[in-house]
Amino acid sequence: MNDEQAMKAAMQAYIDHFNAADLEGLVALYADDATVEDPVGTPPREGRAAITEFYRMALQTGARLQLAAPIRASHANAAAMAFDVQLTMPEGPSEIRVIDVMTFNDAGKFQSMQAYWGPSDMEVLSN
Repeated sequence: MNDEQAMKAAMQAYIDHFNAADLEGLVALYADDATVEDPVGTPPREGRAAITEFYRMALQTGARLQLAAPIRASHANAAAMAFDVQLTMPEGPSEIRVIDVMTFNDAGKFQSMQAYWGPSDMEVLSN
């Protein structure tokens, strides 16, 4: 079982590595056989190579993440966080409201990530 504070710290490290465009640090948070389903309902990316490519493309957008509420842990091996993604889309500056749920393996690495957001969670911001 994972420690609540360690899970919260790993979730914060995810935000920090993403905002620093630190691909290696971000991918190092994941187990070698982890999955990323972003958004939920799309085919999961499986394994380190697929996850690395997913984040390489995500970081190239220049997106930045900002927590919308405190990170939440569980009594088991999962934690969740609500955050906003600020990015520039062809339509202009935009925001996507997301909730990520990560499960952890026994080594404290992310075993899975599921990102919950849909079309109505995306908004083009007024200039």
